[in-house]
Amino acid sequence: MSDVASLQGEDLEPEIRRFVQKTSEDYKRFGGEGPLSPAQARQVAERVREPWRHGGPEMAWTREHLVPGRRGPVRVRVYAPVAEPDGSALVYIHGGGWMIFSLDTHDRLMREYAARAGVIVVGVDYALSPEAKFPVAHEQCVDVLLWLADHSRKLGIDPNRIAVGGDSAGGNLAVGAALALRDADRSELVKALLLNYASFGGDFTEEYHARYGGPGYMLSSEEVARFIGAYLDRPEDREDRRVRIVDADLSGLPPTFLAIPECDLLSCQSLEMAPRFRAAGVALRAEIYAGATHSFLEAMSISRVANRALDDEAAWLREVLFV
Repeated sequence: MSDVASLQGEDLEPEIRRFVQKTSEDYKRFGGEGPLSPAQARQVAERVREPWRHGGPEMAWTREHLVPGRRGPVRVRVYAPVAEPDGSALVYIHGGGWMIFSLDTHDRLMREYAARAGVIVVGVDYALSPEAKFPVAHEQCVDVLLWLADHSRKLGIDPNRIAVGGDSAGGNLAVGAALALRDADRSELVKALLLNYASFGGDFTEEYHARYGGPGYMLSSEEVARFIGAYLDRPEDREDRRVRIVDADLSGLPPTFLAIPECDLLSCQSLEMAPRFRAAGVALRAEIYAGATHSFLEAMSISRVANRALDDEAAWLREVLFV
């Protein structure tokens, strides 16, 4: 066992610590003391995250579409920062352990990307677990990207300038979709990957469990186990390369940005993945954000480190998509 002691959030940047404390208090206030069903957990999560999506940039227009797919229609929300965008786009896949969160919880984050990077953002409303088990969400994300290839011009999107991004479980889905398209000889559909505190389906070190898997941080070891257990249909799915990205062949992936919070259970996986991306020939930018924890980008209304990360990512998106 690790002899590392947790600082229980005292090592967080003060503004991020306020964010964690406030959301933790609200989870207790809205969720009560007993266990919650997945539907109840989603309702509570929406209430907890609701204050954090207010404010931010206004869009020139926002529209929704239903995308046909092999698992049924998938709702997408399209954000345009100006009336006539230049065609570059970011397809964004929200996190939440494949179980909670939505286009609404991540609404401000997507608007921030649209405004700061000057890109159209397409949010994906994939089906949540445990009602929808793996590989449903994965296949839906692939289907959305294939649909965009055929309908991009109608949305004002240049099909040659599309990035795919996501946070946490959404980062897992983003990489999995890019790998699936590569294997289908459609790698040209993804020009960049933007991965925020992504889940790569690997194992966690004892040190990270001890230091960041308990109280004071945004994601606990217990939550991770519950999320992955609800998402996977069979024990052998844990070894599927669409989930366990740490064992996947990464060659042929586009330029990638890893946003790595210093104080996050999942960050040990990102730190393990960084040299693997580079060894596979991927043009990688990996940034560690001191004093940040899981979901820290959603604290952009109060946090300097969150805004610095968003500005870093927006500048990188402009660099890789505006060439």
